[in-house]
Amino acid sequence: MNNSKGKLVLYSGSSGVGKGTILKKLMELDSNVCVSLSDTTRPPREGEIEGVHYCFITRDAFEQKIAEGGYLEYAEYCDNYYGTPLRQLNEMLAQGKTVFLEIEVEGALQVMKKIPDILSIFVLPPSFEVLEKRLRNRGTEDEETIESRLEKAKEEIGCRSRYSYNVINDDLNTAVKEVYDIIHQD
Repeated sequence: MNNSKGKLVLYSGSSGVGKGTILKKLMELDSNVCVSLSDTTRPPREGEIEGVHYCFITRDAFEQKIAEGGYLEYAEYCDNYYGTPLRQLNEMLAQGKTVFLEIEVEGALQVMKKIPDILSIFVLPPSFEVLEKRLRNRGTEDEETIESRLEKAKEEIGCRSRYSYNVINDDLNTAVKEVYDIIHQD
């Protein structure tokens, strides 16, 4: 994968930290940047579109793809599977794209084992309190899910040192510029 024309970027951060917002702005700045579309077994959130935000598939279909070796990585997060399909990823890299793998830490660690020299970025909140406020303000999850995501965030933030770069999303434009500068270094 590293000898392809494109660049693979491992991109993680806790739920609610603003990863998607940063990526959206980044794609507006650089038309060569794209996001690998993950498969998931969770139901779509309001406003999410099949084939744009995720490929929403059944648990059985996901497990079949696992058995066929169809994922670069996959993980179970809050009782749902998430995974990066290999075929689509290889196609985008062959086109010379800068492909962001926006995945959670467990999957990211799997990728780091397979591709030790991968460019990796972890997005952090300015504080844990800000993260909690962002999650609550989304209004997309119930209290139990929010609590689960906050517990998971504590674990994930503890893995930030495993990444090549840490970007604090306090000011959106500053965070976007930092990520832009990181991917255009070489």
